[in-house]
Amino acid sequence: MTYDFTTVLDRHGKDAMAVDGLGTGIGPARPQEGFDEIPMWVADMNFPTVPTIPAALIQRASHPLYGYFRPTEDYYKAIIHWQQTRNGVTDLEPSCIGYENGVLGGVVSAVTSFAAPGDPVLVHSPTYIGFTSVLENNGYRIVHSPLKQDGQGVYRMDFADMDAKLKAENIHVVILCSPHNPTGRVWERWELEQAMEVCRANDCVVISDEIWSDLIMPGHRHIPTQSISEDARRRTVAFYAPSKTFNLAGLVGSYHIIYDRMLRDRVRAKGGKSHYNSMNVLSMHALMAAYSPEGHVWVDELCQVLDGNLRYACDYIGAHFPGVRVTRPEGTYMLFLDCTDWCAAHGKTIDQVEQAGWDVGVGWQDGRMFHGPCHIRMNLALPLSRVQEAFDRLNRYVFCP
Repeated sequence: MTYDFTTVLDRHGKDAMAVDGLGTGIGPARPQEGFDEIPMWVADMNFPTVPTIPAALIQRASHPLYGYFRPTEDYYKAIIHWQQTRNGVTDLEPSCIGYENGVLGGVVSAVTSFAAPGDPVLVHSPTYIGFTSVLENNGYRIVHSPLKQDGQGVYRMDFADMDAKLKAENIHVVILCSPHNPTGRVWERWELEQAMEVCRANDCVVISDEIWSDLIMPGHRHIPTQSISEDARRRTVAFYAPSKTFNLAGLVGSYHIIYDRMLRDRVRAKGGKSHYNSMNVLSMHALMAAYSPEGHVWVDELCQVLDGNLRYACDYIGAHFPGVRVTRPEGTYMLFLDCTDWCAAHGKTIDQVEQAGWDVGVGWQDGRMFHGPCHIRMNLALPLSRVQEAFDRLNRYVFCP
């Protein structure tokens, strides 16, 4: 490979919540003496990003003025080219692109543009904790439409359930996560077509979080929600970012794509009137460096590495952890472990399983906050050597007979 996905970087003291946040009450506890931390909870990566990004930041930061600025033409060109090359989008114009401080901030702007506090909003469950927090914090009532696993364990949308709840609750805002976090589903075109038909029939605005769209495993393809039909294009507010793809969350910088002028005007009014939704000059340069030719190669290699990690983990679970169920993700780098049968067979609670992992340095995450009743979410964006070490510890100390 051209780029480095094997070096284990020391993130201590480098402002990394994944390691410095352990034992602070916001995530896993620190491990017992004799075990180092393997960060597998916060959804960021433990790989060095593509070298074009630090190079661009250093070059821009070397100029000693950081005053007011406007996004450059090259910023929009980079997004348009990236969307065309990665997702087959051929008709994107700069006027349809808008900056967002973060995807969740954009979700809030969109929801508050089209629903009043107290109104219901439909989301699928399992549910990304970020959706739960921003909806509840802004006074909305969450209506969950549970995903159903088919005979092969693949998570599927329940279109009849969606339609029934949209009608019964008079819901007109739907949040779609594509690819889905935390299950890792990459929706197929026919699934998105049926979901968007349900939304059309119930006159819903669709907020589509597509932040994971670059991290797609071999054999799968991201389908932009807005590309499904002319109606989907008209009713969808889509959010993207280089942050998950290139590990740039600490720089802050996302963007929306909104084709419909009315939707665009309302979302931009909400996001702009506070004057807090303003781009950072370094995040602009980071995006342009990420969406470079080198960035394309880096992401392709990253997806190969992630696919190998996911394959290793799922095979290991199948061979060593009877009673733990997992479906190999089609996108993202997160596993969603269902420990229901294992806990029942061994007389353990999910709290005990979690703590046992934390004790030996496996910093995984409680899946209940994602509406998985006996689940654990696990980040596999680490060098394979660390993934192997984590599963060896789980085999010896956690899921042991």
